Amino acid sequence: MTSGERSATRHRREQMVELLGAGDLSVHDLAAEFGVSLSTVRRDLATLAALGRVTRTYGGAVDHRAVERSWHDKEREQRGEKGAIARTAAALVRAGDVVLLDAGTTVARLAHELRDRGDLTIVTNGLSTLVELADAEVEVVVLGGRLRRPNESLLGTRTDQTLRRLTPDIAFLGVDGLDPRRGINCPDPEQAALKETMAECARAAWVLADHSKLGGSGSGSGVGGFPYWAAMPAGTGLISGGGERELAAFTDAGWSVCAAVDGGPAPVGSARAHTS
Repeated sequence: MTSGERSATRHRREQMVELLGAGDLSVHDLAAEFGVSLSTVRRDLATLAALGRVTRTYGGAVDHRAVERSWHDKEREQRGEKGAIARTAAALVRAGDVVLLDAGTTVARLAHELRDRGDLTIVTNGLSTLVELADAEVEVVVLGGRLRRPNESLLGTRTDQTLRRLTPDIAFLGVDGLDPRRGINCPDPEQAALKETMAECARAAWVLADHSKLGGSGSGSGVGGFPYWAAMPAGTGLISGGGERELAAFTDAGWSVCAAVDGGPAPVGSARAHTS
């Protein structure tokens, strides 16, 4: 490839990132836009995905920055509400429990609340949770796998295999978006499958979500606009600082809902958390 060809390729890829920032585009759309072959577009998208510039979807791509922000960006948002959610969740954990903690900023706040509970065993795939518990009193079991960025989670075949050998007493899941009917909105199918397994294997499962994560019309877009969904078992719990109207939609859909308050869990709905 000549220097002129390399420059043209770089320019085309930068233009692709700009176009994808405006919304999801298919491989065919991009090929028509730039007058190149489908294989060329696929190579461009593979390169951009490897660089963390875009996220591949089925048949196309979306701007990585537009749909999935870094852990550090999300950690700075809704901090007061996330703290209340974490304290409410911690009140549900009993002495001797095996606690499964998913990745996520709110779940990491819960890990901080549990760090001095020497009577617990915590199982996690979250890198931020591992850092929080590195010098803590609790026993920690790490779900092995590969590191997924930017949400700093471990996932893959080894993660799934280890998880399926466990029956945690209680699981707490993080989310980017949550719909009362469809479940957790996820950026890739592997993450969606892992969250489903987490909820199914635990005796009780709770989703931790600040008010900005609630919503979704069930039309396929959802909060966050990701293309994949993790369905939750009937009676899964939700702990959130959302408003009464927002939480009522989840209660009506059969979720067990607790409003996040500093004094402990405040039930909104009467449905029970998922048990087995």
